Amino acid sequence: MTSFYNEKELSELGLKKYGANVLISKKCSIYSPQKISIGGNVRIDDFCILSGEITLGSYIHIAAYCALFGAFSIEMEDYTGLSPRCTVFSATDNFSGDYLISPMAEKSTTNVMGGKVLIKKYSQVGANCILFPCITLGEGVAVGAMSLINKNLEEWGIYAGIPAKKIKDRKKGLLNFVQIDEK
Repeated sequence: MTSFYNEKELSELGLKKYGANVLISKKCSIYSPQKISIGGNVRIDDFCILSGEITLGSYIHIAAYCALFGAFSIEMEDYTGLSPRCTVFSATDNFSGDYLISPMAEKSTTNVMGGKVLIKKYSQVGANCILFPCITLGEGVAVGAMSLINKNLEEWGIYAGIPAKKIKDRKKGLLNFVQIDEK
């Protein structure tokens, strides 16, 4: 017995598209599946939430309790991952006090803002991180646990903190394995 959807069940979810070897936990909540595209060799673990416009490349792992809120689009390129309890927001309410804050309030009384979140190839986000709207994690970025990402992060860096700051450059040795895997 497995807790992942089988091929027949996957086909019935209504995803925009999905590749081979996709493992999605039956305990994952998927909203607006027609807006979600998933490449091959992707695993999404228990208690995750996927909502809105989401594009996942291939060779991706989204660990337990992650939430992807893609009102303004989220894209994760190949060989990326989210460690447990990460939250990715592509939208946010206006907290100035001039507007109501609730998905249940009339749209004319709210001011939801946002933009695409892009996680480029070979990037990994540590446990309990929060990603705000309108940001790009450059290729090869690694983010330490419990970090807040509120601005773009430059490629091949290691970042951590609240807000996330660059600690040092990241090595590119993992690219050797990708070349082997693609042969």
